[in-house]
Amino acid sequence: MIIKLKSTVSPEQAQTLAKEYQAFLLFDGAQTLVTGSALKELPTALESLTEQYWVFANDMQLSSRKYRQETREISFGKTVIGGKTKHTVLIGGPCSVESESQINSAAQLLVKLGLNTLRGGAYKPRTSPYSFQGLGLAGLQLLAKMREAYGLTVITEARDATHIDEIIEYTDVIQIGAKAMYDQGILRACAKIKKPVLIKRGFGTTLQELVQAAEFILSGGNPNVMLCERGIRTFETGTRFTLDLCGVAWLQEHTNLPIVLDPSHAMGYAYGVPSLAKACVAMGIDGLLIETHPNPSVAKSDASQQLTYEAFETLYNELKPIAQAVGFTLV
Repeated sequence: MIIKLKSTVSPEQAQTLAKEYQAFLLFDGAQTLVTGSALKELPTALESLTEQYWVFANDMQLSSRKYRQETREISFGKTVIGGKTKHTVLIGGPCSVESESQINSAAQLLVKLGLNTLRGGAYKPRTSPYSFQGLGLAGLQLLAKMREAYGLTVITEARDATHIDEIIEYTDVIQIGAKAMYDQGILRACAKIKKPVLIKRGFGTTLQELVQAAEFILSGGNPNVMLCERGIRTFETGTRFTLDLCGVAWLQEHTNLPIVLDPSHAMGYAYGVPSLAKACVAMGIDGLLIETHPNPSVAKSDASQQLTYEAFETLYNELKPIAQAVGFTLV
């Protein structure tokens, strides 16, 4: 249950109520108590103190369109997504930061196209211990250097809670990867800041579980949360994963969180990324993540799915009229 308290309730009284009802206390336009969804009726003692309240069938509460009908507005670097805006942010860059020359070339490509959001992994949550694990702090510092040099917004992934403070310090948008979606240390650390957070759906995760991960951050006081669909594991083996566009439609209908799609990880092969990207943009999404590399054949991670710079530029030009057709602007 979400309970919006009357303006006559003092901060001290609100704190006492939060403790009594084991609720989160937020200031979401007003002092607001957030309890678990098990509470189905407004307590009699709160009736005279309550301006408005919402009851939910499950713990998808702050993220629900039943609570807030309009999509949350989030500042994404130089632009704004959600709210009444119609922006689809195209996030580009390599799977991993491999060297200064490599990430610099990716930054220059984005600048050339008029884009401003650079993504690259510094801490890589690899399935095998023998795979490239990322440059770590050095990779974060290179991303920050690109931001300073080109005025770009930087997004990178937190692998686990051991380095979340470094990620928060060096990046503008914190990505919680599919393998880290349940990491309580990452979720709770991101709840304490105001930077945008992008949560990727785990490949074996239900839609409700994804949204409840977002609730950890929202209930902690950070309203700037986005969800990312990047493919789920099904019986199909011809592609890496299966991009769940049905799930995206469900999220758009039931949640107030901006939605980003990642066809690169879903498909796993570069040849299918452009077609999937076009389908994603046609759904009127808030963001699109496309991996690109100066020479994908020698990439140290996910080589098969990364586009060449030429292919990325071609795709960008093909996506613009599709975005326009559904009332969005590709930025």
